[in-house]
Amino acid sequence: MSFRLSNRSRARMKGVHPDLVAVVEAAIALTPVDFIVTEGLRDAKRQSALVRSGASRTLNSRHLTGHAVDVAAVVDGHLRWDWPLYPRIAAAFKTAAVRAGVPIVWGGDWPRLRDGPHFELDRRHYP
Repeated sequence: MSFRLSNRSRARMKGVHPDLVAVVEAAIALTPVDFIVTEGLRDAKRQSALVRSGASRTLNSRHLTGHAVDVAAVVDGHLRWDWPLYPRIAAAFKTAAVRAGVPIVWGGDWPRLRDGPHFELDRRHYP
């Protein structure tokens, strides 16, 4: 089954680096689990609020520069946060990124504070 990005997901990628947008658009066609984009570019005020609430641990987020997106799995029309869905979505992102020649980092691969919904452009190639 091939999924498509909603207009809302596309709008949430406004200001996101075009290389990452291309990866997201390719990943939606590859993924076995539907997803939406929940957040792309953030301003410092929003990032500070996320740190205060404990939803983020850094004021130096890649979202601030348009180098990151967060997604949410959608199953039977409902948002789902259970972990087993996110490696399946990540596999589609990683395949799309390799095909596009765009190095990405998945938050689910981080050794501490794994963040399954988070994808960002690799800092080594996109400072």
